[in-house]
Amino acid sequence: MTFANPIIEAGIAGLIALYDQRAVTPVEATQAYLARIERLGGPLNAYTSVDEDGALSAARASAERWAAGEPLSGIDGVPIAIKGNIAVKGMPLHAGIGAHRGRIATEDAACIAALREAGAVILGMLNMHEGAVGATTDNEAFGKAHNPYAQGLTAGGSSGGSGSAVAAGLCAGALGTDTLGSVRIPASFCGVVGHKPTQGLISMDGVVALSWTLDHVGVLARSAQDCAYLLAHAAAVDGDLAESFSQIADLDALRPAPFAALDLAPFGDIIDPELVTAYDAAIAAARDLGLDIETISLEGYDFNAMMQHGYLIMTAEGAVSLEDDLASGPEGFSAVGRQTFGWGAAQPAANLAKAYRAVGVSVDLLKDLLTPYAALLLPTTPGPAFSFDSGGLAHVADFTALGDFLGMPSCAAPIGVTKTGLPLSIQALAWDDETALSLADLVSNAAELTPTPQAFRG
Repeated sequence: MTFANPIIEAGIAGLIALYDQRAVTPVEATQAYLARIERLGGPLNAYTSVDEDGALSAARASAERWAAGEPLSGIDGVPIAIKGNIAVKGMPLHAGIGAHRGRIATEDAACIAALREAGAVILGMLNMHEGAVGATTDNEAFGKAHNPYAQGLTAGGSSGGSGSAVAAGLCAGALGTDTLGSVRIPASFCGVVGHKPTQGLISMDGVVALSWTLDHVGVLARSAQDCAYLLAHAAAVDGDLAESFSQIADLDALRPAPFAALDLAPFGDIIDPELVTAYDAAIAAARDLGLDIETISLEGYDFNAMMQHGYLIMTAEGAVSLEDDLASGPEGFSAVGRQTFGWGAAQPAANLAKAYRAVGVSVDLLKDLLTPYAALLLPTTPGPAFSFDSGGLAHVADFTALGDFLGMPSCAAPIGVTKTGLPLSIQALAWDDETALSLADLVSNAAELTPTPQAFRG
């Protein structure tokens, strides 16, 4: 992505280099992002609240550390934004739910505490789908989060505000959550990189839960390298591991490993033909670089049945998590929200038990199928972003849900655009976070990269 403003263009890794060179201060960077939010944020509706005073205070403290040559970490002074279901002390913890509009977090979530300890600057809270159940961020209480590529197109969901803000240069990186694809779907639709890490790597402590079985906290940024930096510090891993996460492996490190690519032939009726073309070209480009990639099918895995089981688990567990709010203030939920969680709450125990068992069986099957390979490449979504009025994209989470069922890391990255200029995306599902990030980065760079939305280059 290219932006006219070199501070916005720099991203996370670039900003750290600028700070180290004393070319830019964290205060200047934060002011640049705040000005951009003020100028461009309204039409996108990616933010639900901006903490200008808190961000500038954190930036000034970071600038003093950099001036003294004592930065706290590799993201000290980097301006980021947070999905609205992750607790940031003093900020609204709304989870996209109207009933929670006035709820203010009294403590930081564990991942936010880790980021503050690393010196990150938190710009504000981001829009999301109600209760994190949905792929559009068409939110009755907080409004639609629009796609930077075209007003009226969804930014995806449920972390739609995160994808929109990152793509438009309204933050250097963002946190989201992912239950069946809610980090990677916005990354796909908005042409950015979204990484769902190994389940539990980033703590869920302090996050409004949707599904304790499937939930993950993930990261979005404009490059895999930037995602790696953000992941390392949000996860609060030790110094050696943080350094490992912060390094994207090069081609020579990846070349010896066997990889797999999903055969798309059985999905012809649900996949956009332009995505198939871009996907095939990306795989071919990666092979030309010397990667050993075998095309495989996931024989025995029933995508439709698994999505039904995942939806049942997600909504039933969500109904439990939000039980008190649904009982005491149902008017604070949209009619769709009440219906969704009501359906989950009404499911017989036998149905839920069958869903848990089916997921367990399918996880074992998938692990057996994937064991010979270091990673699996597959589309992120079946097609590009769609309009809010179109009724949605069928099977939007079929491919992303694999990573959530398995609890394995999966990184989504752009591989080109449609004829109308909408982003297309691929994901790398791997056994470890470093491989997922590195492979997605390599394949994305080998393909035709998604350009910055024209309206947001300035």
